Amino acid sequence: MKRNRRISAVAVVALAALVTGTGAGFAATTTPSAAPVATHAFGTAPATATALTRSFQGTLPAPTGRYAAGEDVIHLTDASRPDPWVPSSGPRQLTVTMVYPAVPGTGTPAPYMTLAEAAGAIQHRKLPASSGVTAQNLSSVTTHAFDGARPRSGKYPLVVLSPGFEDPRMVLTSLATDLASHGYVVALVGHTYEDSGETLANGQTSTCVICDDPALDFDSVAASRALDVSFVIDQLTHGNTAWRLAHLIDKHEIGMAGHSIGGAAAAATMIADPRVRAGVNMDGAFHPAPTPGQINRPFLMLGAAANHPVGGDDATWGQAWATLGGYKKWLTVAGADHTSFTDLDLLLQEAGFPTPPLSPERGVVITREYVTAFFDQTLKGIPSPLLDGPSPNNPEVLFQY
Repeated sequence: MKRNRRISAVAVVALAALVTGTGAGFAATTTPSAAPVATHAFGTAPATATALTRSFQGTLPAPTGRYAAGEDVIHLTDASRPDPWVPSSGPRQLTVTMVYPAVPGTGTPAPYMTLAEAAGAIQHRKLPASSGVTAQNLSSVTTHAFDGARPRSGKYPLVVLSPGFEDPRMVLTSLATDLASHGYVVALVGHTYEDSGETLANGQTSTCVICDDPALDFDSVAASRALDVSFVIDQLTHGNTAWRLAHLIDKHEIGMAGHSIGGAAAAATMIADPRVRAGVNMDGAFHPAPTPGQINRPFLMLGAAANHPVGGDDATWGQAWATLGGYKKWLTVAGADHTSFTDLDLLLQEAGFPTPPLSPERGVVITREYVTAFFDQTLKGIPSPLLDGPSPNNPEVLFQY
C-alpha cells in the first residue's frame, strides 16, 4: 500500500465515527510517525466505541470578531478547462461558499451543507440508519453564518480556503466565519469529484471519483487545486459578474490557507500565482516541496506536534522550510491530531465520541487565532505579538522555528 494510503487508513479522522459507534479512528490519540499526506474526514474507523443513543446535533463556535458573518454560495464554470477527473462532464465546475463581514441581525441562518451534500457524506461511508446522524441534522449544523446578510461597507482582503482530501469545503466553516468577523472576505472552495459531494449549479451533487484510486498522484491533485484557486480569484477580482458582492474584495491583498492536501495546494498556488501574497499549510505534507526561489512571500506552517516536529518523519516540511524565502513560521500544537484544525473533532465530541488530548474547542481557538494573526500581519500590516514567540495563553503552541 502506498505510504499516503496507509496513513490515511490509520490516522483518518472520520465523520463516520460520528455515526457508526466507531470513534477511535476519528480522533486517534496516537498519531503514526509518518506525516499525514492525504488524510481525510469521511473515513471509517475500528469498532471500539459504544453506539450512539441520541440524535446528533452539531453547533460550531460563534465568530469572535466585531462583524457578523454573511454567506453566499456561488457556482463557477471554467470554460477554458475540462474537468481533470471526469473530462466527459465538460468544463470544470466549482461550488464556492463566500463568507464576508456583515451587519448583525440581517440575513437568515445558513445551513452547514445542502441535504444532498449531507446525504452524500453519509452514503460515501455507508453510514447505517441507526447512527443518529441524518442528512437533515447534518445539514442543519449551526454555523453562525447568515445567508444574504447585508455586507459591511469597505474593502477587505480575500482569503481562499481549501479543505483536505475527501473533505467537503464545509469542514473549514469555523475558520471561515471567524476570518469574516475579523474583516476578511473568504472563498471556501469545493474541489469537485475530490470529496463526498458538492452540489453544483445544475442541482446535481457530485461524488468522489478519485477517492479510491490507489495510483492517485497527489502532486497532480495539488496542481489541479492551484488551477481551481487561480480561476476563482480571476472570477472574484474581474468585475462583479461572478459574485454580487465582489466589490468588497481588495484584489491587491489575497491570501490562501489549506488543510492537509489543501495546505499543499496553498503552496502550489503561491508558486503558480503571484497574486497570492501569503499562505498557510495546516498539517499537510507538501506535494511537492517547493524549491529555492519558488516562494519568497510569507508562509505559515501550522501542524500537529506529533506529525510535524523539526526532524520528524515528514521530510517535506524540512525541505519546504529550507527553501521558503519570505517571512515564515513553523508552529506545532501539542495534543492535536490531523483534523484539530477543522470542524471535525468538535462535531465528533458533540456526537459523544473520544477526541484527541487537545480539546476540540482549543483546536478551533488556536487555529483561528494564529491563522488570523498571520493574515493580519501579512495582508493588513497589523503586527501580531502572538507570532513572536510562545504565549502563556496558548501553552500548546510550540515554536519550532
